[in-house]
Amino acid sequence: MSDTRAANGTPDKPYIGGQAVIEGVMMRSPASFAIAVRRADGSIDVRERPVTKRASAAAKLPLVRGVATLVESLRLGSEALRFSAERMEADWPEDEAQAKPKAKKGAGVASVLGAFGVSLANLATRADADPAGGDDGGRAPNGMAILTIVMVLFLVALPQLLAWGVQALFHWDLDVASGRFQLLTGTFKLLVVVGYLGAIRRVAEIRRVFQYHGAEHKTISTYEAAEPLDVEHARSKTTLHPRCGTTFLVLTVLVSILVYTALTPLMPKVAWPGWQKQLTFFLIKLPFLPVLAAVTFELQRFTARYCLTGPLRALLWPGFLIQKITTIEPDDGQLEIALASMRATLWRERVGTDVATDAEIVSFASYQELVSAPALRPG
Repeated sequence: MSDTRAANGTPDKPYIGGQAVIEGVMMRSPASFAIAVRRADGSIDVRERPVTKRASAAAKLPLVRGVATLVESLRLGSEALRFSAERMEADWPEDEAQAKPKAKKGAGVASVLGAFGVSLANLATRADADPAGGDDGGRAPNGMAILTIVMVLFLVALPQLLAWGVQALFHWDLDVASGRFQLLTGTFKLLVVVGYLGAIRRVAEIRRVFQYHGAEHKTISTYEAAEPLDVEHARSKTTLHPRCGTTFLVLTVLVSILVYTALTPLMPKVAWPGWQKQLTFFLIKLPFLPVLAAVTFELQRFTARYCLTGPLRALLWPGFLIQKITTIEPDDGQLEIALASMRATLWRERVGTDVATDAEIVSFASYQELVSAPALRPG
């Protein structure tokens, strides 16, 4: 998100980040966490809650804030995905759910796999003005832990395994701690990410999620441009955004190559051959994952703020290229959902965290009804 600031150097409006979910969009501001989901009958369910716990001073320090924000993104993303999945399951016909339990179970598995893909694509799409500013409320710790474990295996273990296999296949004498092996591992890391995202893009349900991803970006860009929050203005915006999680993933791969290449000469020498050495080196690398997240966060924060125009914009191109996989042009109905989530978030920013909502989930028959509702009008 661009750094919109007043003359005194402070933000003149709150930062807002988001994430695409199943048939919906989550938006997150310093004071609000909102999710809007389209139901099967065309209505819109909005769930919004205030964010009251503030980040500690340490959580706002450079490098530390990157890890804190990453953890918060995983937690809130898991919660949002779970809510959207529950709304989807509620729309399944009762007779179909009873007659086809196996199909229902299969759909659940597909949702889990898709949810991981969406989280992977949108990991860093967040409001970075207030790192770790939300309260956890005890929500979704198990889902976050599982997702973290899967991501470690998917983004760290698998690329190293592939690099080891290729160097063995071609009889390359590459030590696991060498810079050349780290470059090979980084190449496979990028191929794994791009390949996985490209594969799930072909699934119809995931394509719709990627359309909502595009709608989220268009809506945030409309907000940042201080334009009216309506479909007409959002439609004209690009689906690409410098703070997207896809860009974060590309930067993480590049940073990991540099960090591990620099650190491997300092790591303990292991004389074990074969898989024992590979496993040992994998375990040695794990404590440095927070360092990667922290450095990448600061780098993305810099590029999103200072590289939007001029020659430095070239630094954004690799992320934008991969975003063409994870964002698809949305239709007007999907833009309405992203705008609904944005309106709910801005309503909270206007009224404050002390104002309670009438219900945890508010339903609207249409987007027009939502726009007319005083409780969700941003003022």
